[in-house]
Amino acid sequence: MTDKDEILEMIRSIMQEMFEIEPADVTLASRLYEDLDFDSIDAVDMIVKLKEVTGKAVKPEDFKNARTVEDVVESVFNVMNSD
Repeated sequence: MTDKDEILEMIRSIMQEMFEIEPADVTLASRLYEDLDFDSIDAVDMIVKLKEVTGKAVKPEDFKNARTVEDVVESVFNVMNSD
């Protein structure tokens, strides 16, 4: 999964499954805390799920700095393409 569109679709799926957020509401510009009602516990749950799905660890500090879905996509993309 090295394509940003694939990562966005995966994030949409996770958000629908875990947080009952409609996929159409999850856009690159969506703000995690203001638009999607995320909180710190949701962020931790998301990090754990991303690790399960990707097999790679997203650093909590990367996610802590994320404000939008696009920031999360970029973090996952960078983790997936680093070695």
